[in-house]
Amino acid sequence: MLAITENAAEAIKTLSTDAELPDDGGLRITAPDPAQGLELALAQTADDSDTVLRGEGITVFLEPTAAQILDDKVLDVQPVTTEGGEEELRFAIVAQTEEPDES
Repeated sequence: MLAITENAAEAIKTLSTDAELPDDGGLRITAPDPAQGLELALAQTADDSDTVLRGEGITVFLEPTAAQILDDKVLDVQPVTTEGGEEELRFAIVAQTEEPDES
C-alpha cells in the first residue's frame, strides 16, 4: 500500500485547501501511460474504480493501474531548485524500505 510522508500530507492539505476542494475531494494519482510516468491532479471525488486512502486529514485517490505501481512506494515532497534559482516543492515517489528488526 502506498505510504505518505508527513511532508507530503501537509502539501496535499495545503493544495486541497487552496483549491477549496469539498471534504470528500483530494489528490488523484493516475497512470494513463505507465511508461511515461504518473499524473497527479486534484479531484472533487473518487472515480468508482479508485482505491481511496484517507488519513492525516487528507484523501488520496489511486486509479487501478497507479495503485498497482505504487503498492510498495512512498509519496514524499522534496525541495527542487528551479532554473531561475528559486526553490519549490515537488512530489516524489520513492521505494519503501523495511525497518530494521529490533529483536
